[in-house]
Amino acid sequence: MKDFVIKEIITDEIEKEIERIGFDRTYSKRGALKFKYKNIKIYNLTPVQANILKQTALSYGADCATHKETITAKIEKTDCILGGSYSQLKKISEKLQQQPFGLKDLSKEIDILLGKTKLSNTKIVGILNLTPDSFSDGGEFLDYEKATEHLKYMIDSGADVIDIGAESTKPYSTPVSAEAQIDRLLPILEFVKEQNITVPISIDTRSAKVADVCIQNGASIINDVSGFDYDENMVDVIANYGVKIILQHSKGTPETMQDNPCYDSLIDEIYLNLKQKIDYAISKGIEKENIILDPGIGFGKTREDNFEILKRIEEFNGLGCELMLGLSRKSLLNMQDYDNDMKDIFTVALNTLAVERKVDYIRVHNVRLHKILMGLEIF
Repeated sequence: MKDFVIKEIITDEIEKEIERIGFDRTYSKRGALKFKYKNIKIYNLTPVQANILKQTALSYGADCATHKETITAKIEKTDCILGGSYSQLKKISEKLQQQPFGLKDLSKEIDILLGKTKLSNTKIVGILNLTPDSFSDGGEFLDYEKATEHLKYMIDSGADVIDIGAESTKPYSTPVSAEAQIDRLLPILEFVKEQNITVPISIDTRSAKVADVCIQNGASIINDVSGFDYDENMVDVIANYGVKIILQHSKGTPETMQDNPCYDSLIDEIYLNLKQKIDYAISKGIEKENIILDPGIGFGKTREDNFEILKRIEEFNGLGCELMLGLSRKSLLNMQDYDNDMKDIFTVALNTLAVERKVDYIRVHNVRLHKILMGLEIF
């Protein structure tokens, strides 16, 4: 009996793999599309749209899963999962261009998704907490000298962005007034100007008033963990100044978000919530390229939820915005009794997965360790 040797190929570089076995190099780029597969979830199609999509998919040897009552039209809407090789999906998209019921627009969305590639390197966002009660370093940098020293240290270590916060939003924390936040933030922003620091400064705040003052004093990014839910004026401030905004998903407020968080479909709910936030931001005059999305590790999620987000983070690329992930020293590590040095090592390990998945920004406490252990050092 012949012993066959087989293995599964797990790579994003299938073109190189087929060339290695002697495949025609002049055809390898196009040929590779037959070996790259993608599953696409499409929301809220009518039965007519879904039936046309399914029949089109089947005609090219692909498939499309729909609600069981789609064929009978006993339902008003159905989500669909379209799956196939890139080659098949491109043919399906071309066919949809000729179909009625708005499917031409769906074709465009499929083309955009198939064409998405991420080439940019992950940027490191260094955390500076000017708070007495942050979960990992509360009180450590309340002193001006210590705060500015740590700011310079993170920049020297290679931080691409510095994210400064004056209000803890850890579970069960309470709001801090805009005035108190501004009192803590302004001296540091003055220091940034005096030192001619060019690294972008992000301000971690839910307050429109704080955002307004900080932007006037040099901040170029606002990190709103509530995603516009806390202060209805925030969206207008961002639109007015044209700065970048980090929109995070959070289920509930810090006071309540960890009281038995529960989802029917975790990734879908986060995805659709962030899509609503994008649409709202654009409707208010914010440019899409100024939006960064954060699925909100630890904000109204269980430990299992957090790992599911990390595992499926690439799905959020379908929203068409840059992505940020913040898991540094958080409870998903399950290391409450360990010191920050140990937590940072395990944070790097998890963030390595984020870098492999080409997340655009990772928000971390220990910039230097990430730069060194992830091969991103600039020294």
